[in-house]
Amino acid sequence: MFAMGEFETQTNPESGGLSRYFWTRRVADLIRFAVGLYNSRVNRDIGNERPQRAPASVGDPQSAGSETGFADLAPEQLLDAVESVGLCCSGAFLALNSYENRVYRIDLGEQESAADGLPQLAGFVTGRSQPVRIVAKFYRPSRWSDEQILEEHRFTQQLADIELPVIAPLADHLGRTLFAYAGHRFALYPNAGGRAPELDNPDQLEQIGRLVGRIHAVGTTEPFLHRVNISVERLGDSAREQVLKTSLLPDYLRENYASITAQLLEQVKQAFIQTGEIQQIRLHGDLHPGNMLWTDAGPHLVDFDDAASGPAIQDLWMFLSGDRQYMNARLGDLLVGYEQFNEFDARELHLIEPLRTLRMIHHVAWIAQRWHDPAFPIAFPAVSSTGFWETHINTLQEQTEQLRQPVLVWD
Repeated sequence: MFAMGEFETQTNPESGGLSRYFWTRRVADLIRFAVGLYNSRVNRDIGNERPQRAPASVGDPQSAGSETGFADLAPEQLLDAVESVGLCCSGAFLALNSYENRVYRIDLGEQESAADGLPQLAGFVTGRSQPVRIVAKFYRPSRWSDEQILEEHRFTQQLADIELPVIAPLADHLGRTLFAYAGHRFALYPNAGGRAPELDNPDQLEQIGRLVGRIHAVGTTEPFLHRVNISVERLGDSAREQVLKTSLLPDYLRENYASITAQLLEQVKQAFIQTGEIQQIRLHGDLHPGNMLWTDAGPHLVDFDDAASGPAIQDLWMFLSGDRQYMNARLGDLLVGYEQFNEFDARELHLIEPLRTLRMIHHVAWIAQRWHDPAFPIAFPAVSSTGFWETHINTLQEQTEQLRQPVLVWD
């Protein structure tokens, strides 16, 4: 389902354990429990007339529940929000896996007018044996500005307009894709399913490369004006400071963490300097296997929430794991497909391990920053233990050696 696997981790011994932070789909129950929702139908009398509030005009994101987060996003409220766009819900919904945002699969009613608010769904409600389902994504308050969200929406729509397999937000009759209700901003998407890609399948990797190459060909045509950059300062320096400030980091490990991350970030900065000036293009930004759903027709991409400007390799390196020989072979598969649609700058191969290092540091900082959200202590209980931090620091120490290794070779 759409958004399944968003921000989920598991250890991967083959690729270095926690250091790799590869993303899976195995903690849905934790999220459903954490947000107080259940994998069941919500009884709701949709026949009763009640006042409907039109979607508020999207305004200052700072006013959109920034203090309360998602605490007030109860089942009744989320369904009312969806209906404020002009839809009619059946009352059935399912909480999908998402830490950073709140994402739900919503069943629409069977009446002919159930999807009137979204022209792209017109005609798909009646006469079906299965309910029409959409996905509602409620954005974390204060994370992105309206301009940043809408720029992401425009990018995905550009890709969809040339028939690339991406899941773009649905628009209402006025062409709006970002809505607000009772202090929460949200977007609506088609419901999409699929399976994980086979990362040891050369044919699938080549197909992935072709898709990413086509996306990047569009990404080079104009810059992002509001989205963030993939940068050492944001993902490294700022993330490191966030961890050093958190009480989750045991005092006796604070000096060790400060020392090893300082060394890592110096190595990363040197790698970027040695690589030279690299073209910054519009990216998916978080293109890991969990954000790619595979069907018999091939892959399609979901969750452009972390769309950013950066080097092309950012959207490729997370498909690589294992030993050097294995990664070289898989890299070749990806780039054979990629170069059919977009030229790849081989200098960017120097950035694979530096980008992996930044993700390792930023991931833990992100958990620490979100620790006040009830979903996070439940989903990541180990982070409050000294054992987690000892392992994390050891993993970071091992990464210093990875940064010294020769870069992968692309023939």
